[in-house]
Amino acid sequence: MSERQNQYNIGLDKTPANYVPLSPLSFLARSAAVYPDHVSTVYEGRSFTWAQTYERCRRFASWLAGRGIGVGDTVAAMLPNIPAMNEAHFAVPMTGAVLNALNIRLDAPSIAFQLDHGGAKIILVDPEFSGVITDALARMSGPKPFVVDVDDAAFKGGRRIGEIEYEAAVAQGDPDFAAIPPRDEWDAIALSYTSGTTGNPKGVVTHHRGAYLNAVSNILAGQLGQHPVYLWTLPMFHCNGWCFPWTIAAAAGINVCLRKVEPTRIFELIKQHGVTHMCGAPIVYNTLINAPDAPKGNAARRVVGLIAGAAPPVAVLEGAENIGIKLTHVYGLTEVYGPASVCAEQPGWDDLPAAERASMKRRQGVPYPLEEGVTVIDPQTMKQVPRDGETIGEVMFRGNIVMKGYLKNEKATKEAFEGGWFHTGDLGVLDAHGYIIIKDRSKDIIISGGENISSVEVEDILYKHPAVLFAAVVAKPDPKWGEVPCAFVELKDGASASEADIIAFCRSHMSGFKTPKAVVFGPIPKTSTGKIQKFLLRNEVGSMKAIST
Repeated sequence: MSERQNQYNIGLDKTPANYVPLSPLSFLARSAAVYPDHVSTVYEGRSFTWAQTYERCRRFASWLAGRGIGVGDTVAAMLPNIPAMNEAHFAVPMTGAVLNALNIRLDAPSIAFQLDHGGAKIILVDPEFSGVITDALARMSGPKPFVVDVDDAAFKGGRRIGEIEYEAAVAQGDPDFAAIPPRDEWDAIALSYTSGTTGNPKGVVTHHRGAYLNAVSNILAGQLGQHPVYLWTLPMFHCNGWCFPWTIAAAAGINVCLRKVEPTRIFELIKQHGVTHMCGAPIVYNTLINAPDAPKGNAARRVVGLIAGAAPPVAVLEGAENIGIKLTHVYGLTEVYGPASVCAEQPGWDDLPAAERASMKRRQGVPYPLEEGVTVIDPQTMKQVPRDGETIGEVMFRGNIVMKGYLKNEKATKEAFEGGWFHTGDLGVLDAHGYIIIKDRSKDIIISGGENISSVEVEDILYKHPAVLFAAVVAKPDPKWGEVPCAFVELKDGASASEADIIAFCRSHMSGFKTPKAVVFGPIPKTSTGKIQKFLLRNEVGSMKAIST
């Protein structure tokens, strides 16, 4: 049988007229051209228009290029949510390079590993973090990056450790620098590290196409519309701020930058600038709800908030509504650019009783508008589980909003994409409406206040304590952080240690947010072959309650 003839097989190759690789860089260029005088950024008495932001990004990109930065290079940033951090999301990829936004809460050894592994050639450093970066640079085994200081008048303290200050570099750049577009939209745009269950963290490589599509998906899922006023309560180092630097450029909105989450300051900025949208982990909204000066009722300005992490409790959803914030639950991982599924709200939910409304809004939901698929699959058969709310499978993603893979880690990449889907390691069910509900985690990851913590990493530190014979770490529900690490410790014969001793030891060897918040002493349950039975420990502290109740 001959091949069917298709009248639309015109036979022309892709040309510049009908094909341009997708890149979020185009959002900045468009907003600068269409809305040049609209405010793009406000921070501590300073403001920039979209035309000015575009020029500043091109200037810094020009300076980077003058330093030899180009395709395949890495530029790191250790910055809070200040304008320079937002600008780096455009200036760095304008040169063809990749942005590695570092977690400002990490310790020096973790940062040193990431700088070495990613091969950063330049690093932007805020003075608040000059101490830990100095320590990290001293620990590096490979070539050290050139340091650019980013002075911030809003921060008092720290010291300069670089050879040039950011504003001086911007001033030296060419305002007419022509951005280098990706040769292929599959080209890398960012590198982000995520906690591994064993060994060092994995470097997640994302691409221009995914960043472009998720930026637009944010507009649709978060109902941003045109010209939103976005408050930066979510760290820009978290999955590139869930792609929101690019989202706000696409929507020609206003970036209200915020150095630190402080309730009083947040309420001031919401009122002063007419904030319409914000994002954050449950701890952020909890902090605002419980602030003594939180505006209530008619005094509160209406704000749309995206919330990710553990399913928000009824108290958080109701409390947020009382202070004017309507929450939408999103779900995702670093490997899928932050949120890539959303608990899409249905008509009539607002009329439901509070408890019933909360139970509907706490689900992890359905695919983001531009993500092809998010569902629960039996990892053995690779078939979707029934929509019965009971059959457990693994949550998996598929589509354009999924990473390229793990940097320099072919084995982990292959395992993550086995069967043609990205495996999250989260276990869940599908309800009758096809909405995902997470029930447990197959990976030893604890998500505390939006931060990923590897249980294995904490256990490795515990085993270094001279009094510890066996150790295991699981998630324990926490009203403030969602879940926190809880350590089970079995001491050596004749040895002694207190809970305070164990916690202090861990804190001296790792970042504070990773340290156990509780220690349980006693025999640890094991199988006949000596394997620790973590499921029993999870049951003992109610680990699943932090995720699914």
